[in-house]
Amino acid sequence: MTRYAAMFERCRRRGEGALGAFLMLGDPGIAECESYLDALAEGGADMIEVGIPFSDPIADGPVIQAAAARALRAGVRTADCLAMIARFRTRHPAVPIGILTYANIVAARGIGHFSGELAETGADSLLVADVPTLEAEPYAAAARGAGIDLVMIAAPNTPRPTLNRIAELGSGYTYCVARPGVTGADRRLQLDHKPLFAALAEAGAAPLVLGFGIASPGRVGEALAHGAAGVISGSALVERVARGETPTELASFVAALNAATVLDFAPVPI
Repeated sequence: MTRYAAMFERCRRRGEGALGAFLMLGDPGIAECESYLDALAEGGADMIEVGIPFSDPIADGPVIQAAAARALRAGVRTADCLAMIARFRTRHPAVPIGILTYANIVAARGIGHFSGELAETGADSLLVADVPTLEAEPYAAAARGAGIDLVMIAAPNTPRPTLNRIAELGSGYTYCVARPGVTGADRRLQLDHKPLFAALAEAGAAPLVLGFGIASPGRVGEALAHGAAGVISGSALVERVARGETPTELASFVAALNAATVLDFAPVPI
């Protein structure tokens, strides 16, 4: 059983949705970021998603773009990120950790080589935000060959044939965007996802996790009540790092988000 499968099963047995938490690797520096990553796990995050600093992160809003810029200015590079992931894995052997990055980062090291490097660090998944499904097969094959999951992105306006392809190529979990646009904590969710969820479930997709705009306990509960198996909070956490909150303060906020994952309705099958 993969770490993702085991994690979703633990959440199901507890009657909870899964809480994912995102940070940009190397922001504001390597040592500081490692303390913040530990804080996510200590606060109760069920899964961790991390970004590799990149100069043109087109799926990200200003908060996460600024975090990438800070990490790059601090001299953080891909090799540093891989080392951080490996150290996180030694400290947290059971927590799934996935990488959200862009095709330039992967291509620079080679799709197969990069997937193998991720597996060696103990990472569980790769999400390449700017690769369309029609070009995703080499990434899926490389991920399978390395023994990691390729996470695919779906939206309410994604055509049904594309959803079928997402279900076929993706694994671990399916990243469903909670609203149009880029990442950010400053806009309301637009939850009209039930047709999307039904289509993905019919196609046999990996568990459905909502991201973009999950910025408060209320939004966590709203997303889970809509039918998601889990949520990912990113910009709200990255913004707290930018404000200089301590790891202890960040862990407390994650704990508040985690408290909102308790389901008061029948859990969604996964």
